[in-house]
Amino acid sequence: MRESDLGMEMFLTEGIPGIGGKLRKVPEDFVVDEISIKPPESPDGRFVIAKVWHRNWEANRLVRRLASNLHVGRTRVGFAGTKDGRAVATQLMSFNAPLEAVQALAIPDVTVTDTYMAKRMITIGDLIGNRFEIVVSDLDLGVDAKDSCERARRALDEAGGFPNYFGVQRFGSVRPITHLIGKDLTRGDIEGAVMRYVANPLREDSEITEARKRLQETRDFERALKEFPMKLTFERTLIAYLVERPGDYLGALKTLPQNLLMMFVHAYQSYLFNKMLSERMRRGLSLRAPEVGDLVLPLDKNHLPDHDNPIPVTADNLEKARRNALEGKAFVSGLLYGTESAFAEGPMGEIERDIVGREGISKMDFQIIGLREASSKGTRRELLAPYKGLTIDLGEGTARFAFSLNKGCYATCLVREFMKAEMTQY
Repeated sequence: MRESDLGMEMFLTEGIPGIGGKLRKVPEDFVVDEISIKPPESPDGRFVIAKVWHRNWEANRLVRRLASNLHVGRTRVGFAGTKDGRAVATQLMSFNAPLEAVQALAIPDVTVTDTYMAKRMITIGDLIGNRFEIVVSDLDLGVDAKDSCERARRALDEAGGFPNYFGVQRFGSVRPITHLIGKDLTRGDIEGAVMRYVANPLREDSEITEARKRLQETRDFERALKEFPMKLTFERTLIAYLVERPGDYLGALKTLPQNLLMMFVHAYQSYLFNKMLSERMRRGLSLRAPEVGDLVLPLDKNHLPDHDNPIPVTADNLEKARRNALEGKAFVSGLLYGTESAFAEGPMGEIERDIVGREGISKMDFQIIGLREASSKGTRRELLAPYKGLTIDLGEGTARFAFSLNKGCYATCLVREFMKAEMTQY
């Protein structure tokens, strides 16, 4: 599967040679430090807040392990944002558990520090953004990396940011299929969604590929439970449920963590957004300067784009909207299609309606019957992602990037503008 299969069809730095290279040869090549919103300290609070450092831990498996060690349900572990699995990350987390138990946590490649008590948990979205340090190795020796990076940097600086695609991680770094599962759900094909998740062999090690392939062919769930490796925790849980309750595919899906269920439909929305963003770029429309008919996002109290209060751009306010956008006070938006979302007008509205129409979907398809956790109202998202503090240090066959991004923006989508290499290969 290629980036273009995920809707990422364009580069803002088109025409500038890429430096190539590979990401994440080791987890230390991708370092993420969350810019957190800290709940106020309250000695009589019931929640423990802690800084959690972790290496090479996928988010859901980390939460599951933390909850298991604390002997609590996984919903009692809160976090603000999902970090990359193959990475070294630091983030705030909350625990509805005894302080002493949290402080005593001992898990390989996990360190818990800076604990304090608060009256509220940390929930999804409780962050400003993230700082990144990323090493790209094995650069293309046939490209002048210094010249390429300088040219790409100038183009991005002039544009005010980079295309705010949802990165490969949104769809699954190893098996980029979460959007296809979401598409199954919007079609009402619950069984298809389950089989795509547990079977549907793609690029994995041979043991896993063979187990998935055999389940795809035989639908023998009892045999699959014996053959699927223990590390495939969620697949095994789902398969075990179907062994006990054959044919109850809806119930099987409900065994998955709520945030994973949400991710399926959200990933399908993300795929559609990527397609819309690519089409706007293909038509030569600015990602920064609004057109009449666009919906722009003002800044909220944290100086981040306010996704829930878009402002229509008309002939009367066009000049003001463009001035605000150039000053970083407003952002042109694209559609995350859902049950309550609104199309833009003008050229962007035409793009949005065309892509939704070609998919053959309607708003109410995003209300997943019997699976409220996977349903989505939809919203809007900025088309351009600003960055801060970008530095690029070139070494012998390597490039080290450091920068900060707003929450929800993908570091790999900035780095891809320099690399021009398929992220889905790594």
